[in-house]
Amino acid sequence: MDLGTKRVVWNIAQVALLLCSSYGTTGEEVCDSALVSNLPPSSFRSSSQLSSSHAPGFAKLNRRDGAGGWSPLTSDRYQWLEVDLGERTKITAVATQGRYGSSDWLASYLLMFSDTGHNWKQYRQEDSIGSFPGNSNADSVVQYKLQQPAIARFLRLIPLDWNPSGRIGLRLETYGCPYTSDVVSLDGSSSSLVYRLKPRQTSREVVSLKFKTLRNSGTLLHAEGEGGLGFSLELERGKLLLLLRQGRSSSEPRRLASLGSLLDDQYWHYLAVERRGSHLNLTVDKHTERIQIPAEFSHWDIEQLNVGAVQSLSSTKPVLSKRNFHGCLENLLYNGLKLIELAKHKNHQVTVVGNVTFSCAELVSVAVTFPGPQSFLQLPAAAASSLGGVSVGFQFRTWNKAGLLLTFDLPQGGGVVWLYLSEARLRLQIHKAGRVLLELSAGSALNDGQWHSVDLNCRRGRLSITVDEEEGGSAQASPSFPVTIESHLFFGGCPTDNERQDCRNPFNVFQGCMRLLTLDDQIVDLIMVQQKLLGIYSNLLIDMCGIIDRCSPSRCEHGGRCSQSWTVFHCNCSESGYSGATCHSSVYEQSCEAYKHNGNTSGQFYIDVDGSGPIKPQLVYCNMTEENTWMVIQHNNSELTRLRPSPGVNQHSVHFDYSTEEEQLLAAISQSEHCQQELSYHCRKSRLLNTPEGSPFSWWLGGPGAGRVQTYWGGAQPGSQQCVCGLQGDCVDPQHYCNCDADRTEWAEDSGLLTHKESLPVRSVVLGDIQRPGSEAAYRVGPLRCHGDKNFWNAAFFDKETSYLHFPTFHGELSADISFLFKTTASSGVFLENLGIKDFIRIELSSTNQVVFSFDVGNGPLEVQVESSVPLNDNRWHRVRAERNVKEASLRLDELPVATQEAPADGHLHLQLNSQLFIGGTASRQKGFRGCIRSLQLNGVTLDLEERAKITPGVRPGCPGHCSSYGSLCQNQGRCVERDSGFHCDCGLSAHAGVFCHTEVSASFKSGTSVSYTFKEPYELSRNSSALPSSIYSDMTLRGENVSLSFRTNQSPALLLYVSSYYREYLALLINKHDKLEVRYKLDSSRDAEVLRSRVRSLANGQLHTVTIRRMTDSVTVQIDQNPREDFNLTSDGEFNAIKSLVLGRVFGSDDLDPDLSRLASLGFTGCLSVVHFNSISPLKAALLHPDTSPVTITGPLVRSNCGSSASANPYAAENTHHLADQSGSVGSGQPLVNAMRTDSALIGGVIAVVIFVIVTGLAITARFLYRRKETYRNQEVKGVKQEDSQDFTFNNQTDSQSVSNENPKEYFI
Repeated sequence: MDLGTKRVVWNIAQVALLLCSSYGTTGEEVCDSALVSNLPPSSFRSSSQLSSSHAPGFAKLNRRDGAGGWSPLTSDRYQWLEVDLGERTKITAVATQGRYGSSDWLASYLLMFSDTGHNWKQYRQEDSIGSFPGNSNADSVVQYKLQQPAIARFLRLIPLDWNPSGRIGLRLETYGCPYTSDVVSLDGSSSSLVYRLKPRQTSREVVSLKFKTLRNSGTLLHAEGEGGLGFSLELERGKLLLLLRQGRSSSEPRRLASLGSLLDDQYWHYLAVERRGSHLNLTVDKHTERIQIPAEFSHWDIEQLNVGAVQSLSSTKPVLSKRNFHGCLENLLYNGLKLIELAKHKNHQVTVVGNVTFSCAELVSVAVTFPGPQSFLQLPAAAASSLGGVSVGFQFRTWNKAGLLLTFDLPQGGGVVWLYLSEARLRLQIHKAGRVLLELSAGSALNDGQWHSVDLNCRRGRLSITVDEEEGGSAQASPSFPVTIESHLFFGGCPTDNERQDCRNPFNVFQGCMRLLTLDDQIVDLIMVQQKLLGIYSNLLIDMCGIIDRCSPSRCEHGGRCSQSWTVFHCNCSESGYSGATCHSSVYEQSCEAYKHNGNTSGQFYIDVDGSGPIKPQLVYCNMTEENTWMVIQHNNSELTRLRPSPGVNQHSVHFDYSTEEEQLLAAISQSEHCQQELSYHCRKSRLLNTPEGSPFSWWLGGPGAGRVQTYWGGAQPGSQQCVCGLQGDCVDPQHYCNCDADRTEWAEDSGLLTHKESLPVRSVVLGDIQRPGSEAAYRVGPLRCHGDKNFWNAAFFDKETSYLHFPTFHGELSADISFLFKTTASSGVFLENLGIKDFIRIELSSTNQVVFSFDVGNGPLEVQVESSVPLNDNRWHRVRAERNVKEASLRLDELPVATQEAPADGHLHLQLNSQLFIGGTASRQKGFRGCIRSLQLNGVTLDLEERAKITPGVRPGCPGHCSSYGSLCQNQGRCVERDSGFHCDCGLSAHAGVFCHTEVSASFKSGTSVSYTFKEPYELSRNSSALPSSIYSDMTLRGENVSLSFRTNQSPALLLYVSSYYREYLALLINKHDKLEVRYKLDSSRDAEVLRSRVRSLANGQLHTVTIRRMTDSVTVQIDQNPREDFNLTSDGEFNAIKSLVLGRVFGSDDLDPDLSRLASLGFTGCLSVVHFNSISPLKAALLHPDTSPVTITGPLVRSNCGSSASANPYAAENTHHLADQSGSVGSGQPLVNAMRTDSALIGGVIAVVIFVIVTGLAITARFLYRRKETYRNQEVKGVKQEDSQDFTFNNQTDSQSVSNENPKEYFI
């Protein structure tokens, strides 16, 4: 190394040293000093000691004094070691070691902290894990750094497990640094602090403090500004409320937020309020909520800050109330100003009111926790029985609805007394020999986690129970027998080894806390119980209340309602739109495209565009009748709306409100492949865009928020200030770029589609040239329509086991959901993997029939498996949905039952990952997946596999071959056709229509209706007619037919279908006079027709019937509905030669028919025909849907209907139909048809509406009268035909019983 290089290295080293030293001085203070090693022996206490040489004072790390550490007299879970640090100290780490030179050490332990030596608080990691890992031998040191430093004077360590070959043995050290603070104590009656603050023109203000209290209600802070405007922070039932007070009136304050729970537990809690402009950040302990505040607070300044009570600016005395705060405050800061220190030094800004002390005077209240099934406390009753009665009192708090609180036996076998909770009510029952002697109940909702007092008294023959000093209720009785305690009382439960049977518990055990136990008005000393000097107990935690509010903050997502018991919480997800243990996963699909591929048809659907993300579900209409699946989002005015000149109004502005929220709307547009919105302007002497000055008369606003001004019109390009005619060069006046700008007196129109997603949706329209005399205009903004789902078909193909895609680390610490589709021919492979230092998450195909979801959050690996009964490597799409939350993990494969694995009750919660996320493989490049992965979403966010695959070797974007999975959706001979992104159903060979070839094509026939389908003329056989669809092609000579149709009629006899040939041969399908089906074949013109009669009756009953006829040469089968198939044989040669035409309904020119069939054919058919199929031809579908391109002739009224639907069960239902002849038109000289007339004059609109209503009503009545007369005449005509008919064809026509129904759109709430 040369000299220059050495100098450079030396300079770098100097800079690095300087940076390190500056960091040490300016950064956070180092807090890792040893706290225990220099303490005197008197600072150590323990539950017991094995000998004087095993005393707690020898429990110092790496010391060999005495017996080399502390060991208790007996090794059980009731032992503890306590250290007094002398003053409140900041503790950052704990280290443990076994007893020197022994086989005694701890394997795990609990850690407790306290300020007073009482009311211990258990330290928990991640707010869940209570136990700490200990040692595996006597010499090594295991140190644990606390995730959050603890502030305490006393530390207590409770052994949980120890070396099974030894006993409890311990040496320890704690690390930290001194803690300084300003403290004030308020007595809750008249004491408070009042700070008068100088107004500081700032948009940010911060108030922070710590508090502790035993009272569950009271005012902590009240900040007031000019005019009495202010807010308060108050405790109510142990929760912190943020209240808004507007003015000095006596009106009730408005609640803005509620945060925290169990804040009356006499532990320190951190509180901060930060005002930033128009919102507040409210923090309680580690949880922060952002709150929007009213506009009047934007320029609001705190003039007075009241601490501990509410006091107005205009008053010198606090308001005396039970709501005054009783407890201690610490480190009260306002914008960094130490307010308690100002009060100590009697600063002129501070007024001290009442009994205020600058230390924390705490009441000693010893509680006991009953954590589980073996918990009980047994106390002697000698003192309690001295007065010849019963007087027992205590306080309890719990989340459980049921549990035994107290039991004791009556003397001389007089029975047993049970005081217990049932359905959150207090109940007392006296029981003897299987019989209830007495029963009382009081109180309600006692499982709310609050402290409730209970008093049981029996004096002078009167028994009473009281809850919360009668505020919660009481009950009395006068038993006819003495109620006293025989020997013992049992609280919470009974001993498991109760050989004497002096304690029996038919109820649940109590899980909760108790305190202030009294017998004959004497407080029970629970410390003596802990020292085993009084009573007997099991599985209790004495001198602490271990209650935890598992619903604060709530782990239930998306508005799920949280409830809890002592050990678990539950989320009620009903009405939230989400499911799972924490209401994490959406129950709705993310797009109309996804609903379509579930087999749904058009209707209203809830879609959740981001799955488990924060955006709420929205109700949209999914139109699945076209090749594209359209999502339609309506707004408040999609009708054509007319405008007329109004005096003094130069512009007309209209705003559009959409049926979904802003966030939902923008996400739906972003996710769609294409969006469009119709924008139309109809005008007469009303110019649109171009003006002599160049600024437009009219414009519209579109895009996010209020939208940006757009000066182009529908069909044109953004920024062009043109209409579509200007773009195409065909405007009515070539000098202008819009038809309306020609300013003519005739009606003109500028209409088109807006297709640039960045400018959608249309928010408002401003129309300017409407004030001149003679100006008229109408506008229409259609609904927003979008199709395509960019996420649903996003796929990648992995062709090697070593290929994979990688993405940034997945962050799903507390809740994670992963969903995707896969298809493969491989037998195994890893779909997804993300690693941490110890944690990981992985989903893999472990075998041809099994998918495994595995993970580790620090509690050891867990697996959830789903087995499939069919192979998963069948090259078809399979859907995987995995979820992991704080309660459980779940895995779902296709539609198989969900597999779940519960999380440990007291384990790690956070999933901590740090590697890249690998898709289709692993970091080791082993066990990779070969096949396709599609629509991969993590916590509602879709990963763009295609984009990443484009730049990754071994991975190809996209994945073809969807018909193998979705082809079954194409029904009724529909053919699945592959597309790059998905598929579609070709219904060309089907008699059905619709997106899945599932819609019945049906029509209502009257007696004069005829549909004639003409087959190819003989001379056309040699021609190539490729222009016609395949459904129109037919051979001329048939050796078999496949005929099917559905019908509904009350007419008998009736001709359903007739096929003729050029050689006087025919096939006829009819209903005879006995309401039975007949099939007539005449395949030889020189012979009579052969008649095949079915045995099925009552076919002319107005119900829907389906008929299928199949012929192969001389063999014919007939199937009607679900009846047994009927087989027939023909005697002719089996060839149907030179077929000519197929007729539905009335047959014209029936001279070639047999006389009786000719008579029937001339009458026509009255009823419904549906899905008519003749070999590959669908004549009814061709007539209804393709009349211009098909060889069909329609005579008479042919009305399309849904009468062929099986859902149309009511033959008398009204029918909404549209006629083939109906065409949309215009009014007058190009005047627009306005569907819902809107005008600025409500009076004129009302008059017009009334006039129209009267005219329409009159026309309807007239039409109805004429129609009835016509039908009467027609029925009389038919009756005349019936009388003249032959005996073979007795005719019965009931036209009024025609079966029709109303076709309504379906609505799905899924």
